[in-house]
Amino acid sequence: MTPIARIDWGRVLLTAFVVLFFIFITLPIAIVVVASFTAASFVAFPITEWSLRWFYRIFEYKPYVDSILVSFEIALGATVISCLIGVPAALALARSSSALAGAIMTYLLSPLSMPMIVIGFAALFYLSRIGVGVSFTALLIAHTSVCLPYVVRTVAASYRGTARSLEEAAALLGANPLQVFWHVILPLIRPGIVAGSMFSFLVSFDNLPISYFFGSPDTLTLPVVMLSYMEHQFDPSIAALSTLQLLLAVVGLVVVDRLYGIDKMTSAG
Repeated sequence: MTPIARIDWGRVLLTAFVVLFFIFITLPIAIVVVASFTAASFVAFPITEWSLRWFYRIFEYKPYVDSILVSFEIALGATVISCLIGVPAALALARSSSALAGAIMTYLLSPLSMPMIVIGFAALFYLSRIGVGVSFTALLIAHTSVCLPYVVRTVAASYRGTARSLEEAAALLGANPLQVFWHVILPLIRPGIVAGSMFSFLVSFDNLPISYFFGSPDTLTLPVVMLSYMEHQFDPSIAALSTLQLLLAVVGLVVVDRLYGIDKMTSAG
């Protein structure tokens, strides 16, 4: 007689938990995406008529367009500044074993462990005291402070995973420090720079807690305008905007993953 296979209830329960967890996480997102294609002026299920009218609404409503441009400018500026500061810092600190280097690295990564609302309030108080106030520059500085850790971490992880012998070989062959960086180090850490830049841009573009503290007619970002819009009215244009933001994040991460591989860029090496 063939023995009856025993059921591994632990594995069954773990699989069921994982499936239910992913359903719980993805179902609200799926509902928002589906609701963005309704023709009705309100969100209701089941959807009886499908339309793209709420995507057109995004480009017809001037505050949406203006805030999208501001968000792109802030996200792009914060990403560029984060790379200019974060890449040299990561290269200087990644392979150092000194206590000072460890303390500086911890300091640079500390915004990752702090609530955004605390960073926003502190940045508003500090920048106002030094005379920057509520302005585009202040918002850019605040966003850079929370974007910088993503660049530092990914570049440092990429640099730690490279062999020091490659740099030594290039130096022995007569390359000066600038040539070693440009021809040896930069190609090796480029995946980390791309990953950090992508994460930095997405974090800035979707940030609400910090942007909310610096709201003014010239510094209203897309998340702030969406929140203000929902306070007075709610229609599926919010769902359409959320769908576009989701699409931006997914497309960006897929492209980066296809080019370099997210696992290679974020591994500790």
